Amino acid sequence: MKKLFDDISLEASKIVTKSYSTSFSLGILFLDKNIRRHIYSIYGFVRLADEIVDSFENYNQEYLLGQFEYDLHNAFLNKISLNPILNSFQNTYNQFNIGKDLTDKFMASMAMDLDKKEYNKSSYEEYILGSAEVVGLMCLKVFLNGDNEKYEELKPYAMRLGAAFQKINFLRDLKADYEDLGRSYFPNLDIVNFDAKQKTIIEDEIEEDFKVALMGIKKLPKTSRQGVYLAYLYYQKLFLKIKKTPAQKILLERIRIPNLKKIVLMLQSIIRYKTNLL
Repeated sequence: MKKLFDDISLEASKIVTKSYSTSFSLGILFLDKNIRRHIYSIYGFVRLADEIVDSFENYNQEYLLGQFEYDLHNAFLNKISLNPILNSFQNTYNQFNIGKDLTDKFMASMAMDLDKKEYNKSSYEEYILGSAEVVGLMCLKVFLNGDNEKYEELKPYAMRLGAAFQKINFLRDLKADYEDLGRSYFPNLDIVNFDAKQKTIIEDEIEEDFKVALMGIKKLPKTSRQGVYLAYLYYQKLFLKIKKTPAQKILLERIRIPNLKKIVLMLQSIIRYKTNLL
């Protein structure tokens, strides 16, 4: 029976999620149990694509990404894939009508990582849209389970939350992206002379994204609100830590939130949720 293979596929997506991101794994635990499997499937898919362009430098990454996209489209069409991660994702994709427009934008951003090293404002916004904002929209499709009217209402908020998360990742990984991958995502950024002024401009942009995103989180159904809020709290804490870190120090070390602090944030989100503060 295919159910056994589907279960194995879901387990593969869970393993990928838990191995690569403790913060998202914690957030997923606070989603309704009927939602969790689908968010694991989405994260597993986007993580695998990201690994192709970030970590497989000793292989033909362009070929691997092209084959991955070919297999992805076949999975959508045939409603099965021998790649467990894609098989898991196609189940979610087809059940919630995620839409090829979202996955195409995501894959286009992944392709940009193959050869684009510096970004102007236009290409930066295009990359953010495909790599982060549409991922937020994929999750929103699951959270709202076919309520298209609510989806259109919350769409801008989900995009801003995805953008905020991605920009924080860029700021946190500024050193690694530049030194290891030769990339610079923020437009017109002088990394060699990165200073407080440049850092503040980026931080102001992120703060505005966060402000808008929180309004949307409050409008989510109860089945997803707490889990998304926990992810929001984690990134907000990471952002505040980055803000307190001098610009030049950002280029010397990767800012992290200890696991113990993540547990504290988890407890705080529970208290806020139970006391109707969110």
